[in-house]
Amino acid sequence: MADDHFSFVIDATDGDARMGRIVTPHGNVPTPAFMPVGTRAAVKAMAPDELWSMGYRMVLANTYHLAVRPGSELVHQMGGIARFMGFRGAVLTDSGGFQAMSLARINSIGEDGIRFRSHLDGAPLTLTPESAIAIQQALGTDIMMALDECTPYPAEPERVRQSLELTARWAERCVRARTSPTQALFGIVQGGVYPELRRLSARQITSLPFDGYAAGGLSVGEPKPAMREMAALTASLLPADRPRYLMGVGTPQDLLAAIAMGFDMFDCVMPTRNARNGSAFTSEGRVSIKRAVHTRDERPLDPRCDCRCCTTFSRAYLRHLFMAGEILAARALTEHNLYFYGRLMREAQAAIASRAYKAFAGYAANLIETGETARNGKTD
Repeated sequence: MADDHFSFVIDATDGDARMGRIVTPHGNVPTPAFMPVGTRAAVKAMAPDELWSMGYRMVLANTYHLAVRPGSELVHQMGGIARFMGFRGAVLTDSGGFQAMSLARINSIGEDGIRFRSHLDGAPLTLTPESAIAIQQALGTDIMMALDECTPYPAEPERVRQSLELTARWAERCVRARTSPTQALFGIVQGGVYPELRRLSARQITSLPFDGYAAGGLSVGEPKPAMREMAALTASLLPADRPRYLMGVGTPQDLLAAIAMGFDMFDCVMPTRNARNGSAFTSEGRVSIKRAVHTRDERPLDPRCDCRCCTTFSRAYLRHLFMAGEILAARALTEHNLYFYGRLMREAQAAIASRAYKAFAGYAANLIETGETARNGKTD
């Protein structure tokens, strides 16, 4: 386990919801925390200081993609990933295990690990539990993720069982491979949509000395009721004194529900990817700025929001930018969506501290009706 460079402090609870702090070498991360996805050490359309000014203290990057380009050795020589990307806060790296599913056409999985052909030039790359840890240690990330296999949906129970058993064996190897005393390491619970397999995976992973635990293999195409049922079950099986991370989820309503389950950390590409496609999350529901109804709309994107986009631009101007293919459209909508998610986390923290989370979550979920489901939140 990591030494005193990493710790988790719970400052308040309300039911199963928790408000606290993850202490890292790059500062404290207030929880519940949403992490913007910066797959290649960059959150698309956003500068690191802009993320910081919005209150973000941790972002997510991806081991596979950074190993392919620019390479962990270069990042190490440049002082580590946070310094390389100019971000003042902490960085969590996904292990690359998700790419075993999302890039299935260019990989093969065996007991040793995952053999990729680079999506850039076809060059071979093998991620083993040992090399995944070595790469993340070279990157200098604050939180490393153990290598796992994420099964797609649907998958038969026996296929899921084989996968979670492989994930457990890889997890043991990751624990043995970790040599850095300052970087935290999280394990990942799999099990698909099968309760007994989730319980089995949770027993296996929580028996290992990880600094935190994640629920993986959700939001990969399964029905939303199944996703929430499995998320709630997994949260109940994870240690209360460690951070709980729900990977790749999701909509604002999903986050509110997951916080009530006891999760502390989240990531998803929805706020950034939706923005680039002209879709914004607002307190009045999801807004598609592409619609002709906004052509002469003088209103701000969200009248309840005080972000730079909403206090500067009209919907009419934002639609013009998007239809004209201007880069500013992606910049403005991304900034708004990330501001929206960040503010939602701060409001959740305050509600937990005042023991009013249930009322807050019910009100906010009814107000924020996106009408969308999410698939995957790891690569942007």
